[in-house]
Amino acid sequence: MPAARRPSTLIARLQCDRTTRSQAAILAELRRVILEGGVAPGTPIPVDQVAETFGVSRIPVRESLRTLIGEGLVDHRPHSGYLVAQLTVEEFKGLYTVRGVLEKAALASAVELATPADDAVAVDALAALDRAMSDNDFHGYHVQSRRFHLALVTPSRMRPLLGMLESAWNVTEPFQPMAHIDQAQRGRLHAEHRAMLDHFVARQAAALLAVASRHLDHLDTSIAALPVDTGLFTEPDGDTGSPPHRPRPDGRRGVPS
Repeated sequence: MPAARRPSTLIARLQCDRTTRSQAAILAELRRVILEGGVAPGTPIPVDQVAETFGVSRIPVRESLRTLIGEGLVDHRPHSGYLVAQLTVEEFKGLYTVRGVLEKAALASAVELATPADDAVAVDALAALDRAMSDNDFHGYHVQSRRFHLALVTPSRMRPLLGMLESAWNVTEPFQPMAHIDQAQRGRLHAEHRAMLDHFVARQAAALLAVASRHLDHLDTSIAALPVDTGLFTEPDGDTGSPPHRPRPDGRRGVPS
């Protein structure tokens, strides 16, 4: 008898019912699982098993995966198939640099345009970060950190810029870097979050940008210290004899022809 197939980590995390059989729903669910960070970069995505899980043919699954390749969340490699996208160390650090530039540009506008309703969203986001810190919930801290930063930049209403920022953020999300830094670094970054909120609510643009710059510098330092031998990162040549898809300035990757 042939050996039973072992379900992949990704398959085990998929949630589906009769309402998740459309291509749009399949795409959304695959994106959710990858962005949650519970499926490590480099994890294979078995098309047949995904199709079986959703009760559909391979066609909508493949189309969804092609879309995710365009978003930088999935790679396709000859002889290996589809897998959760990996980055080289330099690509990963470069995307954080891009994120920092985009975020500061959005903050400069957001602090001038923010309303009391925007303030309330940011205050609530910081409260969620506080709870994650108190509970030593490192994964939760990573998730809520993104929510907080987006709460500060969304009032800019600069949709193209915010779209590029979200794309760059998504590509780095499966690596969960905030879950891997030490508690001292996390504490320093969290104190800066509180200072950023104080200046945001007070509409102190210059002070907000000064703290944001220090925060991003400290974040870059934390990222640079992350271990690179965990299997999350790929070598510059992609280990396949061909170069990996390089992120574009908006954080996306090319779709294979």
